[in-house]
Amino acid sequence: MPQSLARTAVHLVFSTKNREPFLAPEVRDEAFTYLTGAFSAHGCPPLKVGGVADHVHALFLLARTVALCKLVEEVKKESSKWAKGRVHPDFYWQTGYGAFAVSRSNEDRVVAYIDDQERHHAGRSYQDELRGLLRAHGLEWDEQYVWD
Repeated sequence: MPQSLARTAVHLVFSTKNREPFLAPEVRDEAFTYLTGAFSAHGCPPLKVGGVADHVHALFLLARTVALCKLVEEVKKESSKWAKGRVHPDFYWQTGYGAFAVSRSNEDRVVAYIDDQERHHAGRSYQDELRGLLRAHGLEWDEQYVWD
């Protein structure tokens, strides 16, 4: 095939460093709007960005010419710089992240999941949520290296 075609949807999850609740309701929408722009600026259009005070979920389309690890590094670096000025001077994202492939048939379900984060986290921690996602996607992990 002479043309390269791809449509890869990714559900990305990452938290603030030490799960500090820096994304208070009064700055949350602005932070998610900033992140939406950051993904778009790298040619990876977001389908949904959301989350709660201590972490973010993003569903986006990974451009076929962009490496996931580089995209995440750049988006987190750019948004962290913005957040230090707008949210809190001690703002940092955690070092790692979870990234999960999403089929086209499940994209609407992931969007709804991201939309429902407030209610979802009324009774479940970020750590338990991430463990569930890791299990659902068949990933193994070492607890000592997942949290920072």
